[in-house]
Amino acid sequence: MIDKVHSEDLELLGEKIKLGESKKLNLNIAHLFTDTAVEVPVFITRSKIPGPTILITSGIHGDEVNGMEIVREVLTHKINIPARGTIICIPIVNVFGFINKSRYFPDGRDLNREFPGSENGSLASRFAHHFVKEILPLADLCLDFHTGGGERFNAAQIRIEKDNQTAKELAQIFNAPFTLYVSEILGSYRETCSKKNIPILLNESGKSLNLDKLICKEALDGIKRVLSHLKMLDTNFEIPIPNKKSVFVTENHWIRAEHSGFLHTKINIHDYVTKDQTLATLSDPYGSKSHLVKASNDGYIININHAPMVYQGDAIFHITTKTE
Repeated sequence: MIDKVHSEDLELLGEKIKLGESKKLNLNIAHLFTDTAVEVPVFITRSKIPGPTILITSGIHGDEVNGMEIVREVLTHKINIPARGTIICIPIVNVFGFINKSRYFPDGRDLNREFPGSENGSLASRFAHHFVKEILPLADLCLDFHTGGGERFNAAQIRIEKDNQTAKELAQIFNAPFTLYVSEILGSYRETCSKKNIPILLNESGKSLNLDKLICKEALDGIKRVLSHLKMLDTNFEIPIPNKKSVFVTENHWIRAEHSGFLHTKINIHDYVTKDQTLATLSDPYGSKSHLVKASNDGYIININHAPMVYQGDAIFHITTKTE
């Protein structure tokens, strides 16, 4: 599956890293208006024993701090020290957005729509180009961590292409509560990895500008299981045993608000609900009207809108319609 073994020096950002060495380098291609350099820290840890190279990233969207917390914990707990091979961690890819608590690059673009980038394009496109040219070619497997956008809280999930058998096998090993078959988005990091035949697992956990320790732990357990499968997990760590297998979701849809008002949710993320079960109530602010929001079908709730107020037509629950 991931059977490459690299025994030679690793060349990254103008430096050579030998087997058994660890380094912190900076990816730096742009400056603020003040001419201050904005550096993206890159952590490289190599075992003395040759093996595959795993690239672990988060923060492609600068406000998705739960993904950053997952990679931070990988570094803090030294999960990134491999028994063999190399682990490269980039906790905050979009440092620009992180500084501004924003999803976007300072040029207003979504970095995850600019891959593989252009040497002469926008700031986001140039950054994507540099990343794809300098860092991505080293990877034999990519693990990328995201959250839901805005107030939408995503159940812990892995997203893969349905016809990618390698990704499916790795997703089964990662064993998030849910695995969704989702087509690749044009200009996304995942699409670029696919075109370069680099397997990638994209994790979605939680919502933007929010930390959730429980959902972080689910992702960390998945990382450990994948590293263990590749014989890269240090023997100091126990291999987390999942309580149940990941639910593979083949189809899903959004339940939308039929009325505007305050959203009072009655169920929890990951819950299995039945058709016509009450999921929430929508009330006006004057206490005169209240409307029930009911499940359209039997299925799992894989996203909940945490916004206190919603408009008619807003997506409020993501529910599975078909599973394997």
